[in-house]
Amino acid sequence: MSTTAVTSTPAREPAAAGGVLVGPAWLAARLHDPAVRVVEVDVSRAAYDAWHVEGAVLWNIYADLRDAEYRPVTTSGVRGLLERSGITPDTTVVFYGYGPALGFWLMKLYGHADARILDCSRDTWRAEGRPASSTTAQPTPTAYPIGEPDSRLRADRAVVLDAIGSTATTVLDVRTAQEYAGERFWPSGGMEPGGRAGHIPAAVHQPIDGLYDERGAFVDPAGLRTVFSAVDLDRRRELITYCTIGGRASTAWFVLTHLLGCDDVRVYDGSWAEWGTTPGTPVDPA
Repeated sequence: MSTTAVTSTPAREPAAAGGVLVGPAWLAARLHDPAVRVVEVDVSRAAYDAWHVEGAVLWNIYADLRDAEYRPVTTSGVRGLLERSGITPDTTVVFYGYGPALGFWLMKLYGHADARILDCSRDTWRAEGRPASSTTAQPTPTAYPIGEPDSRLRADRAVVLDAIGSTATTVLDVRTAQEYAGERFWPSGGMEPGGRAGHIPAAVHQPIDGLYDERGAFVDPAGLRTVFSAVDLDRRRELITYCTIGGRASTAWFVLTHLLGCDDVRVYDGSWAEWGTTPGTPVDPA
């Protein structure tokens, strides 16, 4: 099933330096461009199978970007994902869905030149009558000569351990208050068998509510700075963001770096799914 009607509702066009944010009108005009690949990033197939942006492929966070132990995908896994998604180093990749910034961050981690985020929600795309489909996309596989990940964008568990109590680095927990306080392991409210709930010692709690307007587009820079009120953004200090599986952490990274111009921001992509299930890692409250 496919729909192609487009309404006359005005749409925001690219709003950030370099055009990393694209409006729905921009994307709708390029859905059949072979140089553009659209990717929905979500936590299951359910939303994608119901409907998705026409021609989009699915990156399932739990199936494609994490292994059975919630560890981040390896370099060879990323290469395989890119190749079966029909992506080459010259492809413009546009992300949307539950965790578009996680896809964007992953592309930048491996040096991909042209990655972007759709600056509206799935609901807005459909409400405006943009092209949608329930047919699974099957792009022609490609070859992607992937390089090494950029350590300036990623922090592993050892780096985070060293950052605890550091005067040069702030560890930023962007989860909910209940997760930070140890009342739940997963944002949905559940606990993880064998896992510990809580937060990394000395981590600054900074939820990221209020990033989007009613259309699911990012608010203006002044509004974004207000969201990050727990952090002195003008103080030159490294930031490491984390959440549970990396989606919110990469969203915080995207906003801080690409929309607010902060330097020295890294994502701990193992996040609490790794930290809270690793024996011996320090957890507050103990």
